[in-house]
Amino acid sequence: MLEVKTIEKPDERRDFPRGHLEAVHMTGLDFAVATFEPGWRWSESVKPLAGTETCMVHHNGYVVQGRMHILMDSGQESEVQAGDVFVCPPGHDAWVVGDEQVILYDFAGAMATEYAKGS
Repeated sequence: MLEVKTIEKPDERRDFPRGHLEAVHMTGLDFAVATFEPGWRWSESVKPLAGTETCMVHHNGYVVQGRMHILMDSGQESEVQAGDVFVCPPGHDAWVVGDEQVILYDFAGAMATEYAKGS
């Protein structure tokens, strides 16, 4: 069955401190567009909602705008920026770098279904 939706009319929107996400749910695909404002940090903005020490959501992402630093529980770290495609397993913190908001697309599914939901 062919399905087409626009992110301009998301199935749901989830707001959290200094950011929000919009999700589209389709057969075989849960897609999220996340917007993070300057000053956003997962451990400050989403940790209280998630109830975990670090983000336990797997991300398959594409950065549309801005820069984000990712610090894995293992100590590995990297920065992603506009134009980057990335895979980030569970167990990380992340934060916006600089004064530009970060917009990213996440295709992994869990961000659209689980991210920033109260426990």
